[in-house]
Amino acid sequence: MFRTLLLMLAGLVLMTAWQSIPLIQAEILAGRAEPRVVTPRGDLAEDERSTIALFEQARGSVVFIATTERVLNPWTRNALQVPRGTGSGFLWDRLGHVVTNDHVIAGASGAVVRLADGRAYNAVLVGTSPAHDLAVLRIGVGTGRPEPLPIGTSHDLRVGQKVFAIGNPFGLDWTLTTGIISALNRELPSETGAVIERLIQTDAAINPGNSGGPLLDSAGRLIGVNTAIYSPSGASAGIGFAVPVDTVNRVVPRLIAQGRYIRPSLGIRVEEQLNAALSARLGIEGVFVFEVEPGSAAERAGIRPARLGRDSGFQTGDVILEVEGRPLRRVAELLAALDRHAPGDTLTLTILRDGARLGIAVTLDAGR
Repeated sequence: MFRTLLLMLAGLVLMTAWQSIPLIQAEILAGRAEPRVVTPRGDLAEDERSTIALFEQARGSVVFIATTERVLNPWTRNALQVPRGTGSGFLWDRLGHVVTNDHVIAGASGAVVRLADGRAYNAVLVGTSPAHDLAVLRIGVGTGRPEPLPIGTSHDLRVGQKVFAIGNPFGLDWTLTTGIISALNRELPSETGAVIERLIQTDAAINPGNSGGPLLDSAGRLIGVNTAIYSPSGASAGIGFAVPVDTVNRVVPRLIAQGRYIRPSLGIRVEEQLNAALSARLGIEGVFVFEVEPGSAAERAGIRPARLGRDSGFQTGDVILEVEGRPLRRVAELLAALDRHAPGDTLTLTILRDGARLGIAVTLDAGR
């Protein structure tokens, strides 16, 4: 028995000593520690190389925007410029026009645009379209003007395509995030209440400060302008939205040329809540025409408004069912359909009149 205990004790001592050898070695050799030998990595993967090249090519066209607002000092009564917020944008052309979101500069009294090389310029506001959440600034870049981003298309995008967002989230400048197109043709209300149509949904991380920055496809082409996130916490939750480039390419040239986006007009009065009530009551999906402005496109086309009967009862007029073959359910959809066209364009409206479907050609006016 004693011999067995002695052997067990000896084994325990040996095992403890064996396990302590690395610790003893570390203590002895710590004074002569040297950097470890680097393991060769080999070439980067092809998708890594293409992502790096895309970022390096596009980075110079993306800008950092810092806005200020004018406040009144209550004691001295002097007006002061104080920081208001930050956002992103990108060079649209070689004339110094910068595209960003309307909500990035809304309410600001001034904005400074900083290029990737560190140069900063005071920006001039060219025009805004709150209904599309788009704005155009202009900066006076002399020599070394950055190249504008190449323009792509958005009507042929497909769910699953890779996308790349460059911006300045939380003021962390020139940040790249990647993801895919999660969905297409999303709709969100703008701050004006109008519906921004055909938005691109992506899971690329978009956070506050990314607004106004570009969304690129794998060829490095602009396919959208990052505009909003859906997040209860205010940070990226994997659901971001971008204004499609087909809309951007239609609106921005008008902002540059005219300073504002002039929406085409039919010259009718419509109302969303009353329209919804009538649709539900009568079982008709479309847009009810309540008034027609004298001399308007609608009057020239012969569109009939609602009216009061002899007994003061309400009688529906024409109901617009389709625009260019696209069915309508809400007033917002009619406004979005018109927004895809310009004043002077002639459209075919399908209307419901006295129970019969009719096709009417209408030449759009310029809205006020």
